[in-house]
Amino acid sequence: MGSVLVTGAAGFIGAHLCQALLARGEHVIGLDNLNAYYDPSLKRARLAALTGDAPAGRFRFEKLDLADHEAVLALMRAHPEINRVAHLGAQAGVRWSLEAPFAYTAANVTGHLSVLEAIRRAEGRIRHTVYASTSSVYGARTDGAFRETDRVDHPASLYAATKVAGEVMSRTYSDLYKLPLTGLRFFTVYGPWGRPDMAYWLFTDAMLKGRPISLFNEGRMMRDFTFVDDIVQGVMAALDTPPADGGHRLYNIGNSRPEPLLGMVALLEELLGVTAIRELKPMQPGDVPATFADVSAMERDFGWKPTTDLRTGLTRFVEWWRRYHG
Repeated sequence: MGSVLVTGAAGFIGAHLCQALLARGEHVIGLDNLNAYYDPSLKRARLAALTGDAPAGRFRFEKLDLADHEAVLALMRAHPEINRVAHLGAQAGVRWSLEAPFAYTAANVTGHLSVLEAIRRAEGRIRHTVYASTSSVYGARTDGAFRETDRVDHPASLYAATKVAGEVMSRTYSDLYKLPLTGLRFFTVYGPWGRPDMAYWLFTDAMLKGRPISLFNEGRMMRDFTFVDDIVQGVMAALDTPPADGGHRLYNIGNSRPEPLLGMVALLEELLGVTAIRELKPMQPGDVPATFADVSAMERDFGWKPTTDLRTGLTRFVEWWRRYHG
C-alpha cells in the first residue's frame, strides 16, 4: 500500500486529511513547521486530537520547514515507502502577504519547489501528487462562476501570485519529468479546527466577547464557503485517481453556491444567540469581492459533489468552538 506524505499536516485542512486517511487504513507521514503565523498550540491540539488515536506505527510526524530543500530531500530518501503526496503546506492568508511578503515566497515558491524536486528525485515511485492552490488566483471578479480555463494572470495579492507560481512550476515539472500532478483550487474552506484568521472564526470570537466585527467593503462580499469535510473528500478522490496521461491538471473545489457575507453573519447571530456589533469598513488591498466555483470538472472526473450547506457547516463549527473553548 505504501504511505502518504501530507505536508501542512498540523494545519486546518491537513489535519482533517490525515484523520480521513488514517480512518481508511492508510499509513501517513505528516510534515509541518508549526510556525507562529497563528498560535502553534492550536496546531499541536489538532495533531493530538485528529491523529493521536491512530494505531501504533501508522502515523509519524516530522517537524520540518518546506523551504529547507535539503531537509525535504532527506526525508523523502529516508522514507522509501512514500508513494503518494498531498502537498497542503503553505503560508496562507491574503492580508498578511502585504506585511510579510518573504514568508510567502519562502513557503509557497521555494517550499513548493522543494516538494517538486523531492518528487522528481524519487525516481518514479510517487504515483500521484495532489497540491493545494486557491480561488485567489482568479483575482477580483464578479462576472459569474470561475472556471479552470479562465485566465489567472492578474492576481490581486502576493499570496495569490505565489500560488499561481506554484501552478506554473507544477506544470513545468510535470512536462519535463512526466510527474503526475493535480492542483486543487480551494474556495473559502471553513469548519471545526479552522484558522483563526478566517472571517467566521474572527466574527465568532468577537461576537461572544462583545467586540465589534469588521465588515470590509461594508459587508458587500460574496464567498463560496466550502465545508472542510467536503474538501477532504475531494482531495482523497483526486489523490486516488492519477491523471491517465501522467500529466498535470487543475480543478476548482468549492461549494459552487456563493453566499453573502452578511448572510453568514446573520447565521452566526442565530447560532450564537448574540447580535453582532458591526463596523463597516472599505475594501482592503488584496481582497476580492466575490468567489464562485464551477466544479463541474470535479464532478465529471471524480463523481465529487459538495454536500454541506452553510447552516449545517456553521452549526458544526459552533458546536466544536464551544467544546474547544470550554
